[in-house]
Amino acid sequence: MSDQYSALRSNVSLLGQILGQTIEQALGAPALEKVEAIRQLAKSSRSGDEQARGQLLDELHRLSDDELLLVVRAFNQFLNLANVAEQYHTVSRHADTGFCQLDPLKQTLKRLKQSNISSEQIAQTLAKLDINLVLTAHPTEVTRRTLINKHVQLSDCLDRLELDNLLPTERTQLLARMRQLIAQAWHTDEIRHSRPTPLDEAKWGFAVIENSLWQAVPEYVRELDTLLQQELTMGLAPSARPVRFTSWMGGDRDGNPYVTAEVTQSVLEHGRWMALDLYIRDINQLISELSMHQASEELLALSGQTHEPYRQVLKTLRSDLQLTHKYLEAKITGQPSRGENRITDIKQISNVLQLCHRSLSANNMAVIADGLLQDTLVRCRCFGLQLSQLDIRQDSDKHAQVLGEISQYLELGDYCAWDEQTKLAFLAKELANPRPLLPRHWQPSEQTQEVLDTFRVIADNHADNFGIYIISMARQASDVLAVKLLLKEAGCAFNMPVAPLFETLDDLNRAPQVMRTLYDNEVYRAVMGEQQYVMIGYSDSAKDAGMMAAGWAQYSAMESLVTLSDDYGLELVLFHGRGGTVGRGGAPAAQALRSQPPGSLKNGLRVTEQGEMIRFKYGLASVAKQSLHLYVGAVLEGNLMPPPQPEPQWREAMAVISDVSCEHYRDIVRGNKDFVPYFRSATPEQELGKLPLGSRPSKRNPDGGVESLRAIPWIFAWSQNRLMLPAWLGAYQGLAAAIEQFGEQHLAHMSQQWPFFRTRLEMLEMVFCKADSWLSAYYDQRLVAPELQPLGEQLRGELAKATALIKELSPEHTLLGHQPWIRESIALRNPYTDPLNVLQVELLKRVRAGGSVALDNALMITMAGIAAGMRNTG
Repeated sequence: MSDQYSALRSNVSLLGQILGQTIEQALGAPALEKVEAIRQLAKSSRSGDEQARGQLLDELHRLSDDELLLVVRAFNQFLNLANVAEQYHTVSRHADTGFCQLDPLKQTLKRLKQSNISSEQIAQTLAKLDINLVLTAHPTEVTRRTLINKHVQLSDCLDRLELDNLLPTERTQLLARMRQLIAQAWHTDEIRHSRPTPLDEAKWGFAVIENSLWQAVPEYVRELDTLLQQELTMGLAPSARPVRFTSWMGGDRDGNPYVTAEVTQSVLEHGRWMALDLYIRDINQLISELSMHQASEELLALSGQTHEPYRQVLKTLRSDLQLTHKYLEAKITGQPSRGENRITDIKQISNVLQLCHRSLSANNMAVIADGLLQDTLVRCRCFGLQLSQLDIRQDSDKHAQVLGEISQYLELGDYCAWDEQTKLAFLAKELANPRPLLPRHWQPSEQTQEVLDTFRVIADNHADNFGIYIISMARQASDVLAVKLLLKEAGCAFNMPVAPLFETLDDLNRAPQVMRTLYDNEVYRAVMGEQQYVMIGYSDSAKDAGMMAAGWAQYSAMESLVTLSDDYGLELVLFHGRGGTVGRGGAPAAQALRSQPPGSLKNGLRVTEQGEMIRFKYGLASVAKQSLHLYVGAVLEGNLMPPPQPEPQWREAMAVISDVSCEHYRDIVRGNKDFVPYFRSATPEQELGKLPLGSRPSKRNPDGGVESLRAIPWIFAWSQNRLMLPAWLGAYQGLAAAIEQFGEQHLAHMSQQWPFFRTRLEMLEMVFCKADSWLSAYYDQRLVAPELQPLGEQLRGELAKATALIKELSPEHTLLGHQPWIRESIALRNPYTDPLNVLQVELLKRVRAGGSVALDNALMITMAGIAAGMRNTG
C-alpha cells in the first residue's frame, strides 16, 4: 500500500497484533506460530511465489480437525478487524481527501453555483429532496450483532487514539480496552446457532437506527443546511425532510412463511415502542436544558404557569409518552394491560416541540431553539412514530389465488383461469362497487386467510405506519388492481400506494405497456393516489439474463416509464431494488445514481439497503453521515446536471451487447446439462442452508432446483469460490460482438460520454479484482468430478478473456486505476481471504465425505470469513 494509506496500514497492524496476543494467551505460542506461518505463506503466494503457494497448500492439508477450526477462526477475525480499520479510515483524520464524502458534495454544490442553473431551479429541487432508504432483511449479514457491537466500540477506540493530546495513561487505557474487546470477540461464537426470526431482524434494524442513525441524521441535516448556505446562499426549509427510512423487516412476506399478519402487527408495535423510548430520552434531556422562563403567550397558556413553562409542557408530554410506552410494553410482552395508548400520531410530539421552538425564537433564544430541540424535531420528521415505515411485499400469485378462491365460492368461475381483459373488467367493476365482495359466512383456506389478515392489519393501523405495498413478480395490470381491491375489501380507510415490482427480463420489457394499461383505466386512476411507485428489480433480472442484459433492460424500462408518466401528467417514483453486489445491481452509490436515465430522480430516490451493506454504510454515525451526503450530492447532480441522453448508435451497441450476452448467459446457465451439477459441486451452494443467515428460506420452492434459488444465495455461492460468475458471464461475448460491429473506438467514446456504460465497465473492473482463477481451479480440482471439470476450465477461460478486454477498454488499461482505494482495499484483505478459501475446500471435502458438528461449524466460519473478505456478498 502507498504512503497515503499508512494510517490504515498501521491500524490493521495494531488490531492484528492484539488478536495475535489474544490467540497466544488463549491457546499458547505454538498456535500463534502456526497461524502466523500460514499468513506469511498466503502473503507470499498472493504476490506470485509458486513455492510459497505449494507450501501453503501442504500446510493447510495437514491440519487436523481441531487445527482447522483454530485457523479458520483466526483468519475470520483478522478479516473482521481489517474491515473495522477500513471502515474507520473513511472518516479518520488521516484519510486523504479521496475518502472525505463531504468533499464530493461540496464540489457538486460549487459546480451548481458556477453553472447557468437558476437559483429558482435549485430551490425547487431542494424543496423536493426526498431520499427514502429502505432497510431490508435480505440474508447477507453474516456477522452476529454482538460482534458488530464490539467492532463499533473498537472503532471508537481507534478514533480516540488519533487525538494529538492523549496522555500516556489515556493511551494505555485505550489499548487495554481494545485488548478486552478483541478477547471478548475471540471467545464468542462467530456463528448464530439458530436462524433469526422476522422479529429479530426487525429489532436489528431498529438497533441500527438507535445506535447510529438517531445521532447521524440531525447532524447530517445540520451539515447539509450549512453547506447549502455557504455554497449557494440558500438553506433547507424549516420543515425539510431530506431523508427518511422504511423497512422490509417484518413486512416482506414474499416466499417467507414466517412473516405472518401477527408478526407484522408485532413489528409495528415494537417499532413504536422503540421510537417512544428514544423520544423519552430526548425529552428528558430537553427538560434538563430548557430551564428558562421567558415564553410566548401561546406557551404560557398551555403550561398554565410562568415559572419554567417549557419544562412544564415537556413534562406533560413525557407523561403521555411514558403511559403509551407502558401500554405497548405490556402488549408486546403479553402482560396485563397498563398505561394508556395516548401517543398515536407523531404530531402529538412535534406540535409541542414546535411550540417551544417558536417561543424560544420569539424571545431572542434562537441559539437554544436550534440545538437539541431542533434535532428532536428533525427526528420527528425523519423517523416518525415508527422509526421506519413498514413496506408490505407479497407475490402476485398469492393475491390471484385469493381472488380465485372467492370467485369460485361465489360461482363466478375461476379468476386464475381468466384472461387479462376479463380480470381487468371484474376488478374495475368490484372496485367501483360499494357493496363488499367477501361473503359474510365464507370460510377461506388457511393460506387465503393469512393474506386477508395481512390486509386487515394494514386497515387497522395508521397510514403513517406504512410505506408502500409491493407486488413481487408483477406481470400484468390486473396484479395491481387486485391489491387495490383487497385493500378496499379489508376496509382500508387510507390510500396505500401500490407498486408493481418488475423483476425478470420479460417483465422489465413489458413494464411500460403494463403501466399504460393502468394509466388508461379510469377506475385505477381514481384510486391511484398522488404518486405512482414502480419498483425495478435488479437481482432477479440479472439472475435471469446476466448483468449486461439486465442493466440495459432496467435502464430502458426506467427511461420509458419516465416518459410515459410525463405524457400522462403523473408523478412517478422509481424504487431501485439494488443489492450490494454487482450481480444484484450493486455499485458505489453516487456512481450508480449518476448512471440513471435523465429525469428518473426528479420525484425522489427510493432504494433498498441490504444485508451487510447497512452495517458498512450506516453502522457508525460518522460513516452514516458520509453516506447520506453522498446520496444528496448524487441526487442533486442527477436532477440539475443530468447525464446526456444516449445517442442512437449507443443504443444500437447496447442492444447488441444485451442480446449477445443474454444468449450466451442462458446457453450456459440453462442450456448446458453439466451446469447445475457443476455449480453444486464447485460452490458451497448445498451447504449454505447450514448458515443461519436470515429468517427467509433460500429457495422460493423448497423442492425446486437452481431456477428456484433466490438471487442472494445464487450470488453468495459464486462469491465463495471466487469465480464471481453471475457478475460477468456473457459480458465478453456481448462486448466483443459490439466491437466487431461498431469498433473499439465507438465503445471508448460511449465510456467517456455515457455514465451508464462507464458504470457497467467499472462494475466489471471491481468484480475482476475480486475474482481469482487459481482459487476457482483449486475448488474444481478437489471437489468437482473429472467429467465436469472442462466446464470450469471453459468458464475460467472466458473470465480471462473478459478481464483482458475490460483492461483494454479502461482508460488506464488496468483494473480500477481510477479508483485506487477499492483496489487497495481488496489487496489488503486477500492474504487473509486466500487461506479461508483453501480451508473451505478442505472442509467441503471432509463434510461431503461424512462430517461432524465441529467440521460444520468450521465450514460456516469460512463462509462468514470469505463474506467479510469480499465485503459485498449479496
